[in-house]
Amino acid sequence: MTGEPLRVVLADDDSLIRTAIDAILRPVDGIELVAQAADGRAAVELAVRHRPDVALLDIQMPVLDGLAALREIRLVAPAVRVVVLTTFGQDEYVAQALAAGAAGFLLKESAAEELAYAIRAAAAGNAYLSPKITRQVLDRLPAATARPDRDRAKADGLSGREREILILLAQGLSNAEIARQLFVSEGTVKTHVYRIFTKLGCENRVQAAMLAQRAGLLDGDS
Repeated sequence: MTGEPLRVVLADDDSLIRTAIDAILRPVDGIELVAQAADGRAAVELAVRHRPDVALLDIQMPVLDGLAALREIRLVAPAVRVVVLTTFGQDEYVAQALAAGAAGFLLKESAAEELAYAIRAAAAGNAYLSPKITRQVLDRLPAATARPDRDRAKADGLSGREREILILLAQGLSNAEIARQLFVSEGTVKTHVYRIFTKLGCENRVQAAMLAQRAGLLDGDS
């Protein structure tokens, strides 16, 4: 990989989590973990001092929690993209994190490839949310400004294959899982997902899943 590596700071009050993420990222080409913190206040200070490309923030931290730290970083170091780390079952925080400007929402138990992908996506200006929590948050996220007629019109602009992938995406399947189910390559699925986001005007999987739900694509889905 050419060019400077993506610089990352990590904040989590659990030293085992920090050690695990450090071990995951250390061998990844093009990503460098430059600093770590055990609380939200220190995370903000590290973001200002190091100006990393991406900050990985736990939600529940002492002194300043992850959401408060996220808001401060967006104010004092707006170029830093923030990916929020969580454990499964904390999906009530997703709406707050997205509203505060998070560029991603990732499960701590995510595989190494997903963590690296989320960091690269955030640094590139995209939003990334773990596929495993997409379906779980649909009922918690507000449906404000829901306009089903407009959403159905957008969905009608998708090809048959794109609609099929959108439904699977909204069911919480990852790109790899969709590829296995449809007997296509993961690269093909990624291309379709990109086109789906572009056509629907969505930035991430949760937004696309919500639109699919409002458009009635999930009706009858168990």
